[in-house]
Amino acid sequence: MEFQITGQNIKITEALRQTVEEKRSKFEQYFDHINAIHVILKVQKFNQIAEATAKVNGAELHASAQEDDMYAAIDAMVEKMARQLTKYKEKLKQH
Repeated sequence: MEFQITGQNIKITEALRQTVEEKRSKFEQYFDHINAIHVILKVQKFNQIAEATAKVNGAELHASAQEDDMYAAIDAMVEKMARQLTKYKEKLKQH
């Protein structure tokens, strides 16, 4: 699986990188066939934004979260992506 972290107006520290990589392992629990994940961490004025795009077989899923704290934004983004992966997996099982 290809994994990439990008920062816009923020320096990706080792702590942020480790947090995102730990959360990435949760994605694999929900869906096995993830080809690539691209995480973008942004700072816009007072808002901390975490976005993720996951490329899976046949689809591209996108989740975004905005919080006052970057770690809270990452957690919220991971929850949204987990819901989308679960929903996509159930959709595949129905076919």
